[in-house]
Amino acid sequence: MAATKSKRLRWQLVAVIYTTSLFYFLFQGGKTAFMLFMILNLLLVYLVLGRWSGISKVTGSRSYAMPGAASHDHSLSAGSALEVNLQVKIPGYYPLPYVIIRDQLQRHNGQKLAFETSFVPNWKRSGQVTYQTPPLQRGEYRFTHTKCLSYDVFGLFEHAGQFGTETVFSVLPQTVPLRQWSGIQRGIRGPYSHAIASRSAKETTQINGVREYLYGDRLSRVHWNATAKTGEWKSKAFERESLPRTVVILDRNPGGYQNELATRFELAVSTAASLLENGLKGDTAMGLLSIGETVTMVAPKAGLEQRNVMLKHLTFVDADASHPLYASLQRADSLLEPGSFAVVVSPDTGTDVIRSMEWLSRKGITPCLLHISSSVDLLSHNTSWKQVMRERGWPVFEIRQLQELPTVLEGSGIA
Repeated sequence: MAATKSKRLRWQLVAVIYTTSLFYFLFQGGKTAFMLFMILNLLLVYLVLGRWSGISKVTGSRSYAMPGAASHDHSLSAGSALEVNLQVKIPGYYPLPYVIIRDQLQRHNGQKLAFETSFVPNWKRSGQVTYQTPPLQRGEYRFTHTKCLSYDVFGLFEHAGQFGTETVFSVLPQTVPLRQWSGIQRGIRGPYSHAIASRSAKETTQINGVREYLYGDRLSRVHWNATAKTGEWKSKAFERESLPRTVVILDRNPGGYQNELATRFELAVSTAASLLENGLKGDTAMGLLSIGETVTMVAPKAGLEQRNVMLKHLTFVDADASHPLYASLQRADSLLEPGSFAVVVSPDTGTDVIRSMEWLSRKGITPCLLHISSSVDLLSHNTSWKQVMRERGWPVFEIRQLQELPTVLEGSGIA
């Protein structure tokens, strides 16, 4: 509405100037008045022809990539920036001094990021612009139509067009690679270590066939005979030990994360995603229990589809639980099966977390706590609850940053 009113006022200003020039030519006469009147006519024709500048039929394409990422790596994790490239083509012959590009990125929660840049069209009336987004939070993002604007040389009138279709992509939780789980495996080997799948286990030294070579495999694992016969890299496949189902339990109670809700909850989500992704890479049967406004339970099993389902949930999850961890676990009583191993990712301390671990233990589940620590916990000298956990045989790991997770799970970070 405001733009329409502004445009009307500009045309009224042009009309006043033109009428004044016309009266000056009619009543004053002379070469000066004639030249001024002719110049205004030419400028008026130029302004009117701007409606057919071709910008309304602009075409183009959008592509994006992660700065510094390998060409084969198409995944985008939280904290990564996106480099967006726009190719623009404007039909017609009308001279355009410059073109303004406005792009918009919208997150699934309604948050919007606006970007504006410009370029000068070349003799083919085309151009290219590149811009970079700030580090993105996890979630689903949607590119809307790209808007193109052009002005006359006086900057009086705006002409617009748009191109492109909506593009949707997801930003996954940030993860770190885990080399080994020696600390957690000590908790896994409890009275409920029965086999549920031949592949959901740690490898033994017994060769059980040949598999495709995976990047990072040691040379000692390469199956040289199979590699020579097939002409492709092959690795030895080993038999696996019996391990129980593993369930990662994510605490979504906002009260537990205190004043550092945003950073600590993101750390909890990234920790859960790292455990799930690295466990599934090792063909461990992994599951996820996430209790907030709704209860989400993904039963433990292995496979790529399982990974995609759990990471998709963690991409959108929020700290929206209305009850603390202990009460949330009771809501999921029927979903937890005895004989599983549970890794609880939670900021809870003291008697609250002990009650939760006791409840899991009574259910016949071997619990383990991955504690999301904070600056307040560092200042507190109350560590008696950790001693109680150790005495009852429940492993406790404490992290303050995601980068600490590999070292902690290798055993040096046991509380």
